[in-house]
Amino acid sequence: MSRINPIKINKPEPYLLQAEWVDGKKAIISLEMLRRECPCAYCKGEKVGNKVYSHPIEVKEEPGAFEVKDMKPIGNYALAVMWKSGHDTGIYTWDYFREILVKNDITNDAEALKLQAEKYEKSKKKIKLDVL
Repeated sequence: MSRINPIKINKPEPYLLQAEWVDGKKAIISLEMLRRECPCAYCKGEKVGNKVYSHPIEVKEEPGAFEVKDMKPIGNYALAVMWKSGHDTGIYTWDYFREILVKNDITNDAEALKLQAEKYEKSKKKIKLDVL
């Protein structure tokens, strides 16, 4: 796949990310899925040859884990995503970014969109209860 930078990235809902490319492809993915696909060594594990330095982690459902604090392009090749939980080491190359958005696209999946909305509402209530 040749590198294609998105021409537009936005959040149609607080829990969704949408991207559009110059070739006309559009995709919507949950922020939870984007976070779970984080490519950093902490999340995916780190191995060099046969030596394992760290194993992949399971992203916990904690406040801010699936909420984007900021996104910034890295040169012309990638996107850095900073999460409200403090995690900020994931650098998504444009190829990888497109791959995970296309693979996990829920644009035409009404059930998946509804499920994400319900999970978001539930997480807001849980956070409020945890604070009280």
